[in-house]
Amino acid sequence: MKKARIVPALFALILSLALVLSGCSSGGEEPQGVYVVSIRQTDTSEEANEFTVTYSDGTTSTFTVKNGQDGQDGKDAAVSAADLYEEYKNIYGEDLTYDEFLQKYLQASSDNSSAVAGALRSSVRVYSEFRTTEYSSVGWGVQANDVTSYSTGGGVVCEVGEEYTYIITNYHVVYSTDANEDNGSDFGRRFYVYPYGSVDVPADTGQKDEDGYEILEYGESAIECTYVGGAASLDIAVLRAETADVLAVNEDICAVTYADGYSVGETAIAIGNPEGEGISVTEGIVSVDSEYISLQTDGTVRRHRSMRIDSALYHGNSGGGLFNTSGELIGITNAGDEEDQNINYAIPVSVVRGAAENIIAYDKDGDDSTAGVYRPTLGVTVNIESSKYVYDEESGTGSILETVVVSEIAESSIGSQMGLAAGDVLVSFVVNGTAYSVSRSFEVNDLLLTVRAGDAVSFTVERDGETVECTAYTLTASDFSAVE
Repeated sequence: MKKARIVPALFALILSLALVLSGCSSGGEEPQGVYVVSIRQTDTSEEANEFTVTYSDGTTSTFTVKNGQDGQDGKDAAVSAADLYEEYKNIYGEDLTYDEFLQKYLQASSDNSSAVAGALRSSVRVYSEFRTTEYSSVGWGVQANDVTSYSTGGGVVCEVGEEYTYIITNYHVVYSTDANEDNGSDFGRRFYVYPYGSVDVPADTGQKDEDGYEILEYGESAIECTYVGGAASLDIAVLRAETADVLAVNEDICAVTYADGYSVGETAIAIGNPEGEGISVTEGIVSVDSEYISLQTDGTVRRHRSMRIDSALYHGNSGGGLFNTSGELIGITNAGDEEDQNINYAIPVSVVRGAAENIIAYDKDGDDSTAGVYRPTLGVTVNIESSKYVYDEESGTGSILETVVVSEIAESSIGSQMGLAAGDVLVSFVVNGTAYSVSRSFEVNDLLLTVRAGDAVSFTVERDGETVECTAYTLTASDFSAVE
């Protein structure tokens, strides 16, 4: 399901990074200590696809790339490091790997300020208000005081629509098992978010409501939200605000861009609201691409699929975005190991996106009885028979590949109606004719977050040494159940 990702960023018209490209000068001469200023397509014919590189000393070189892609205006093109690598080999005939080419000729600074600046446009502080009871020692006894409290975390804007704006955060940011009975439920009574740059914070007005709870004032830059839905087992929740209210506070707010995936070693930029002191940024790397941790989000301990990062996280970072160096969302931070400083966790982007879009779709379906995350159950049990790491020298990335084998199929289940059989090796999961490769056991569950009633699903499998296309099954509303 996860597409291979090229680690080096695409070369745009004007590069913000100082990239040393000493191997592409014309005539074999290498300009030393000079960096690329721009790469422009100077011949727009499909046959030529010719590019001119301009260096910081004013010199230029020209080359042709067969797989360059046209830019938005049809004249300028984006050229990837992989394109330059292939052309370099054609011109100079030097026998070197892609990694060696990057290390020898492409040197990028580690300044990720541009990615952070863009990601901050989608980042918010989240406050969930509850009615709770505080206990304090008085003499030899304990005194109970009913108070208005709030939990705080981060969030990311995932959709800015004409009427509503949707915001992703953690389920445990909007839910509290400490809420009093007169709170109405274990979810917050009120929700507010503040975009990055807002200085307001919740303040006690000194007044109490008719039930004796403090009345909090959130300030002019606070945007009131409603809870749309969520799933404790995924630790994902979605809030909704009036778009007019959002743009009145900051017209520059925009929806986050989802990454296609991520790789171990990739930069992980965490943006959150640590200790409720305001949005701040930390940076690390992806340490483990997928593992399972135990979390208690609603009084129940559950196993959660997570990615491990070494980016610093603190109380209040929950629900904040985790971004790559392109400013794309690769996860939502949600947990940390308090005993080990550099072991922290985030929900992978495939789960985040699938759950958020699922929640939003059911919010928009006009059916008040459907709120939250819904996923069909296939009735198929699988085993991992082998697992290995595979490195791609051309892209400079690697991934773990698993052999996912069907071990059991429930009677009269969707899997049985597809014609799956024990011993089948899952090759791909097919949704409405589009095949998504199954290289990890969790990928089918992630994909099931994206399907809806009316979608046709099936599998391609290996059976007795042959490739077999299973029978497509059209999902109905009754096939779906709420993800708790």
